[in-house]
Amino acid sequence: MKLANLTKVLATSALVAFAGSATFAADIAVIGGSNDDAFWNIIKKGIDDATPAVAANGGSVNYLRLVNYDNFAPDVVQLIRTAISMEVDGLVIPNWVPEAEDPAIKDAVAAGIKVILMNAGGAEKAKELGAINYVGSDEYVAGKAGGAYFGSHGQKNVLCINTLPGTANIEARCKGVIDGITEAGGKGAQLPLPSTSFGDATAVAEAIKAELAKDDSIDGVITISAGDADSAAVAVEQAGKTGKTQLGSFDMNQAGLDRIKAGTQAFAIDQQPYLQSFLAVSLLASAIDFGTDLPTNPVLTGPGIVDASNIEATLAGVSKGAR
Repeated sequence: MKLANLTKVLATSALVAFAGSATFAADIAVIGGSNDDAFWNIIKKGIDDATPAVAANGGSVNYLRLVNYDNFAPDVVQLIRTAISMEVDGLVIPNWVPEAEDPAIKDAVAAGIKVILMNAGGAEKAKELGAINYVGSDEYVAGKAGGAYFGSHGQKNVLCINTLPGTANIEARCKGVIDGITEAGGKGAQLPLPSTSFGDATAVAEAIKAELAKDDSIDGVITISAGDADSAAVAVEQAGKTGKTQLGSFDMNQAGLDRIKAGTQAFAIDQQPYLQSFLAVSLLASAIDFGTDLPTNPVLTGPGIVDASNIEATLAGVSKGAR
């Protein structure tokens, strides 16, 4: 037998032996935000679309969601502990509050669970914790893009509304905004609000309106979520600043996209949450089942700016529940 043919036979035999001995059953837990947070419902679609491939190989995906954000850090840690107790093979987790989450994530890794950080954390944090990758946006870079956008469109004084103060990814967003507008020749500041105000439209709107009344020079407002942008839009209108104070947001919802189309919101920063969960679950399951490893680290899904120039294409994705 020729050497080339012998090589082919041996390679085929090895593949058959591997396929016969491997167990394809990646049981994965994904930890995410509350049910009433629209952003995390897009994350859920990515999980749902990735799940059939996991199930086809005998595995499962469990989505563990926070009930609310009132007791944020302890509740996230409890969900990590729950995943460990479930003896899952893989864990997809945002590293929102490193000082609280890091010990629990390290315990998961020590228990033999493969971890991918998603949405919050970054490549360096993933390496530090022993996670195999990070899938998401670089929040500081995204913030700088927002600050630069304001600066390039004439805004000089930008306020970043933070309804989840103390969370690493959100703090990075506002810091990026401030640095971005500063580099463009303007100035910026953060307005931290209690985390209990997240989702409280009235509280957020009143707080923003008060700041606009206090400082008439504020000509740009950006919120850390699409829901908060709805509140900010009300505040800008009630403060009589429509047309003077431009509105931006991180992430998007239908109301925000409608405002962009109508010209009453300047832009939204899209981190493509659908891709975050779809890719994170798919990559993790493949690593567990087949031993694959992606050389790209981190896997960045943003930032992208959605404004009047690309609103129609974005709305097409929204109609299918993926934007």
